[in-house]
Amino acid sequence: MAGPRFDKDFDPRYGEPVRVSPLVRRITARNPGPFTFAGTNSWLVGERALAVIDPGPDDPDHIALLMAAIGRADVAAIVITHTHRDHSPAAAAIAAATGAPILAEGPHRPSRPLALGEVNPLDASGDHDFRFDRRVGDGDRIEGDGWTLEAIATPGHCANHLAFALPEEDAVFSGDHVMAWSTSIVAPPDGAMSDYMASLDRMMARSDGLYWPGHGGPVREPGTFLADLKAHRLGREKAVLDRVTAGDGTIPAMVRVIYAEVDPRLHGAAGLSVLAHLEDLVARGVIASDGPPAIDGRYRLA
Repeated sequence: MAGPRFDKDFDPRYGEPVRVSPLVRRITARNPGPFTFAGTNSWLVGERALAVIDPGPDDPDHIALLMAAIGRADVAAIVITHTHRDHSPAAAAIAAATGAPILAEGPHRPSRPLALGEVNPLDASGDHDFRFDRRVGDGDRIEGDGWTLEAIATPGHCANHLAFALPEEDAVFSGDHVMAWSTSIVAPPDGAMSDYMASLDRMMARSDGLYWPGHGGPVREPGTFLADLKAHRLGREKAVLDRVTAGDGTIPAMVRVIYAEVDPRLHGAAGLSVLAHLEDLVARGVIASDGPPAIDGRYRLA
């Protein structure tokens, strides 16, 4: 299936702050994995009065590295793109040490209510202990010494996901919405495909020059990458629709064909992605289901 050219050439340079632009330094947490790639990128913006974006997991070593990089500078704001446990838990420790306010869209929550008897398979990945001082909404500006962050509502991967534009450098901190190394996970009920696709369209309408993602290296040509990413998602949607048309009425049957070349150990996660597409297709009246769309549901053409 055609899609974006993913770039996995990334050196995390664990244990040190990496200067990536005149205003921005990156510190990558040592939490690599199949969903975090080389680890979570925490960002320091500015020099004398900093913004700390996505301080990362509750890891004492990573927190110590952030505090050492902050040094004697003031911290104007601790800014959270979303509340998954690899991005937000360290905010409490940084706030306690610096007195800086924590800014976020809101608490962790699913993108939709759970159906009767439904269990959220990604519940453990949510930072349910997260607390914040100030709510940030779409278009809000956070200003510091020589820098500005403009919030962009980008739900889909997570209900409370925000990206943050840095107009001084024509850049965006894209969190987990758009990453150079892989597609973002969109898994109900935490995420929603309809929200994700609308957020892609929103970012495509902009003309930012560079993205700094939550994992891996930069997206250097966002316009082209976003168009290819959307085409990839639409290709997955067509594959799901093709399988339903062919008579595959269950998600496991669809996954076996659509993800035939993927490690079977990842088929569970693939099933959640298929469910996200099915939820969207059912809502649009293209596919019908017996009851609310569910991972163990049955599907047919509407």
